[in-house]
Amino acid sequence: MKSYLIQKSWKDIKDFLKEETKKHSLIRYILLILVLTAYFLFVSYKFGAVNGLLVTILSWSFFVFCTPLADAGFILDFPVRLITGMRMVYSEMIVWGIAALINIFVLAFHSELYNKTLILKLFHYVISQPFPYGGIILLSAVGTFLSVYFCDELIDVSTHKQRKKYHKHINTYKIIFFVFIIALTLILYNFLLIKLGVKIPLI
Repeated sequence: MKSYLIQKSWKDIKDFLKEETKKHSLIRYILLILVLTAYFLFVSYKFGAVNGLLVTILSWSFFVFCTPLADAGFILDFPVRLITGMRMVYSEMIVWGIAALINIFVLAFHSELYNKTLILKLFHYVISQPFPYGGIILLSAVGTFLSVYFCDELIDVSTHKQRKKYHKHINTYKIIFFVFIIALTLILYNFLLIKLGVKIPLI
């Protein structure tokens, strides 16, 4: 495996970041870190530093499990790919394992954290009823790993025109994402209607 930060000189690293796809990945990574930091500061202000950190980590695991995007995992995948050369498809498997362990721990010892935010209430609703709502996690897994597959290609090539895997499979990904949106909408509707007693008018 090729490690860009260990095996390359600083000049090579600068040249690496000048490439179109690498710059895209770096900008995406910085934006994700800024969003995560802002969220952490907000929930820390609301719930305190310790609970804020736990809520942030738990919310991160929600986006790992319940969205067909690799953004949550990308926060760890991208630096791991640059430092060790490990492909993001493999590091994402580790990310899912970490997210699973986090939720096992919280369910066992701090289940009250799921009541802190609406997102976490929805997350708990999904994971506490694996049938049928576990389907949203399976759908997210397919979308996420396909997205990570695209992310790896961003590092492998220099321009977006060279992204053969992306152009070949993007329509499949769009279909998965569309189905995910429909499924999530139905789950969210049912969650609001039953759990929170919210009446959503049809018109």
